[in-house]
Amino acid sequence: MSTQVVILAAGMGSRLGRSLPKPLTELSDGRTIMQQQFDNIQYAFGKSAQVTIVVGYKLEHIIEAFPQASFVYNEEYDQTNTSKSLMRALQASAPGGVLWMNGDVVFDPEALRRASAVVARDQSFVSVNTSKVSDEEVKYTTDAEGYIKELSKTVQSGLGEAVGINYISKDDKAVLLRQLKRVDDQDYFERGIELAIEQDKLHIEPVDISDLYAVEIDFAEDLERANLFV
Repeated sequence: MSTQVVILAAGMGSRLGRSLPKPLTELSDGRTIMQQQFDNIQYAFGKSAQVTIVVGYKLEHIIEAFPQASFVYNEEYDQTNTSKSLMRALQASAPGGVLWMNGDVVFDPEALRRASAVVARDQSFVSVNTSKVSDEEVKYTTDAEGYIKELSKTVQSGLGEAVGINYISKDDKAVLLRQLKRVDDQDYFERGIELAIEQDKLHIEPVDISDLYAVEIDFAEDLERANLFV
């Protein structure tokens, strides 16, 4: 069965100050951020991976650049956050688990190769980096069994950062979808995960990719850092 992959790319990305959607930002190797993601998906899962892009802001540019993908439209892209984009993607998904990523993450191809083993056993996970813990990033803690316990920007004494590459198993998908419907429009999708852990006892595994690069592009300096790797 082919892997379902979702790229969240509906936002305006105004902090980077570009006219096109942020995932279409060009990297130093000539590829866009999203093309690098597509290449990484194919590297890990082959050409059979089914990619769906959640679009909103200037969607026609993304649709033109990646006609091979399927598309889900978040018509409230300027009023909602990633929780509602992921909600729409999960609602539109076929039966089975879903791997998803933020559309502004430049990352090592090995990150998905490592994740593919966890996808193969259909275990929900969040990819994490334990080498740094920045106040403005989504942080996490774990419970006694090693599963994710807390996941938000307000976590105290976080063990590391979530890097924006995640998977929900076929058995956990309905629970996460229900929680994403409940959270506020401005919540990140991590709030839905955190509520599913707290209220539904979901087991979300941290997948450590600290030895690999993963850079979320919010500002020009992030782009400069990502260009050192690609």
